[in-house]
Amino acid sequence: MPERTRDLIRRQYEESRAGLQQGWQLLLRKGPSQIQFWFIALAVGIASGAAAVGFRWSIGWLQAVLYQTDDARHIQGHASTLPWWLLLTLPICGGLVVGLILGRFTPDGRVRSVADVIEGAALYRGRVELKAGLASALASLITLSSGGSSGREGPVVHLAGVISTWVSNRIGAGGITGRDLLGCAVAAAVSASFNAPIAGALFALEVVLRHFAVHAFAPIVIASVAGTVISRLAFGNVTEFTLTPLLSLSFYVELPAFMLLGLLSGVVAVLLMRAIFFADDLGSHIQRRFRIPQVLRPAIAGGLLGALAIAFPHIIGVGYETTSAALRAELLLHEAVVFAILKVVAVAITMAGRMGGGVFSPSLMVGALTGLAFGLVATQLVPQYSGNGELYALAGMGAVSAAVLGAPISTTLIVFELTGDWQTGLAVMVAVSLSTALASRLVDRSFFLTLLEHKGVHLAAGPQAYLLSVYSAAVIMRSKDSPRAAPEAACWALVEQGVHIDPDTTLEVALPIFERDGHAFLPVVTPGGSGRPDLQGALFHVDALRAYNRALADTAAEEHS
Repeated sequence: MPERTRDLIRRQYEESRAGLQQGWQLLLRKGPSQIQFWFIALAVGIASGAAAVGFRWSIGWLQAVLYQTDDARHIQGHASTLPWWLLLTLPICGGLVVGLILGRFTPDGRVRSVADVIEGAALYRGRVELKAGLASALASLITLSSGGSSGREGPVVHLAGVISTWVSNRIGAGGITGRDLLGCAVAAAVSASFNAPIAGALFALEVVLRHFAVHAFAPIVIASVAGTVISRLAFGNVTEFTLTPLLSLSFYVELPAFMLLGLLSGVVAVLLMRAIFFADDLGSHIQRRFRIPQVLRPAIAGGLLGALAIAFPHIIGVGYETTSAALRAELLLHEAVVFAILKVVAVAITMAGRMGGGVFSPSLMVGALTGLAFGLVATQLVPQYSGNGELYALAGMGAVSAAVLGAPISTTLIVFELTGDWQTGLAVMVAVSLSTALASRLVDRSFFLTLLEHKGVHLAAGPQAYLLSVYSAAVIMRSKDSPRAAPEAACWALVEQGVHIDPDTTLEVALPIFERDGHAFLPVVTPGGSGRPDLQGALFHVDALRAYNRALADTAAEEHS
C-alpha cells in the first residue's frame, strides 16, 4: 500500500476517534438534560395527539347526535334525507352557542387559529392564550358539528399550542425551549389528525417555527411519532382517502398539463383566501352599520349556511366525503365546478361569521374539485396522451392546499400520507411548486401570514421586520435617574417641540423617527395629572439599534443551531 494512502487512512482514523471522544464527553456533560427534554417532548406529543383524537371523536359523536346518523363520516349524503327545517336551524343554534362562548371568554369575539400559534412562536416565546384557546376549541367543535363549513386541523393545532403553553409555563421555559415545545405539540396534533408523522414534523418546522434548526428536529420527530401512535391506536393504520389503484402519468408528455394545473390552483387558492378576507370585512361593515351585537354574528352566518345546505348539503362540515368522491372521479364536470364555488362561499361565510374552524380541509376539498374539473377537460382534449382524472384531483388537492398554507414541503407529504400513494409524486410536486410560487406573490406568502398582516403583525417579511415590534421604549430607554441619562433640559426642549414618545412605543415606530429627524435620543413621557407630561427617561438611537442587532443575532443563532 502506498505511503500516501496509509497516511490518509491513519488521519481519517484519528479524526473519527477524536470526534467520538468529543461526542461522548458532550453526552456526559449535557446528555441528561437533553434526554430529560426529550421525555418532556414525548409527554407533550402524547397529550397533543390525545387531544387531536378526542377532538375528532367529539365532532363525530356530536354531529351524529345532531344530524341523527350513526356514521358521521357520510354526513353530507345523509343530510339530503333530513327535513329542510333541521338543516336550517342547526347551524343557527350552533352559531348562537358559539357567539355566547366567544363573547364570554375572548376579548374580541374571534376564534384563535394557526395564525395565532405562528404569532406566539415568533413574538411570545412559544406561548398562546390559554383561556381564549380553550374557548376557541369548544367553539370550533360546535361549529363543525352543527353545520359550519371549515376544517378541524386549525383548532387542533391551537389546542396543542395551549397544551405546550401550559407545560412551558409550568417548567419556566425560555424562548427557545418554549418554541421547541410548541413545535412538538403542533407536530403531534397534525400527525394524529392525518396519520402522517413525516408531514406533521415538517409542518411544525415549516409553518409554525419557520426554520429547520437541528436542535429542534429530534424532539419534534419524537412528538410527531407519539401523536401518530396515539392516532393509530384509536383509528388503526388507515389513510384518510382511498384512491383508485394504478394512478400513473402517461409518460412525461403529460407534465405540461400539471404545470398548467399548478398555475390554476394558485389562482384558485388566492380567490379562496381573498373571498375569506372580503367576507370578513363585509361582515364587520354590516355589523357596524346595523349595530348587530357580536354574539349574534355567528348565528346570522349559521342561518346563511343552513339556507345553502338545504339545496347543497355538500358544504356541511369538513367535506371529506365530497373530497373522496373527487379523488375517485365520481363527480361530473359541472358538479365539480359548482361544488368548488359553493365550498368557497360556505367557507367565507363561516370565517366571516367568526364561527371557528380551519382552512386546511376546505382547501383540500376545493383543490380536489379544481383538479378533477381540470382533469376531465384535459383528458377529453388529448385522450391519447392523458392519464385519468383521479391523478389531476390528487395534484390539485395538494396544489391548492399548499398555496393556502404556504407550506409546499409538508403539504406535499401530507397528500402522500393521506392517500398512501407515493407513485405520483412527480405530478403533485410540479403542481404544488407552481401554485405556491404564484400564490405567494399575490398574497403575503400564505393565508395565516396574510391574516397576521391584517392585524398589523408583520411576520411575512421575516425577523428583520417583526422583531421591531417586540421591543418597546420602556424596556430599552434610559431612565431619568440613570447615570447615563439624557440631559433633562434637552428632553424638555424636544417635548415642547412635540418630539416625544410614550413607554409603549415600539422600535417599529421609534426608528423611523430617528431616521427622519436625526435626533440622538427621544424623550419618553407619560400623561401627567396637571396637563404637563411626566418625563420617564429617553430612548437613545444607539440603544435601539443595539437591541435590534442583538435580537437579530439571537434569532439567527437559534435558526442555525
